[in-house]
Amino acid sequence: MSESGAAAPGPGGSPGPRPVPAPSPADGLPAPTGARVRVSAPAGTMLNIVRRSAPDAADTFYVHSLIRSQLRLAASVALAFLLLLVGLAVMVFTWPQINDIRLATIPLPWWLLGVGVYPLIMVCAFLFNRAAARNEAKYRSIAK
Repeated sequence: MSESGAAAPGPGGSPGPRPVPAPSPADGLPAPTGARVRVSAPAGTMLNIVRRSAPDAADTFYVHSLIRSQLRLAASVALAFLLLLVGLAVMVFTWPQINDIRLATIPLPWWLLGVGVYPLIMVCAFLFNRAAARNEAKYRSIAK
């Protein structure tokens, strides 16, 4: 805005933002009135809301059992992945001759840490996903 309050010219010499024209009746929309409008469902329609009964002791037991099994699975996969990474670090530390093995002038431990870890992550994720789906399938078969 300039000091006089008028819109400053834009890059093409035209004034700044222009007001958006109101839709015309030819567009199929009514002209805006500025009043609020309440939108509701037609009278007499029923919403299909499914009411669930309160969970009983068996449902609670099975849900807690599923949560425990999924947590145990996640912890075991994470621990196995961590042990493989620690094993790789121990191998590099205890076997210094591995640094002499080079592929394309890059030492083998760098290849293992930089490239070899990603397939390991993918395998762990795949195995975790299959086992988690198996746990949930067991839960669904019992909970029916």
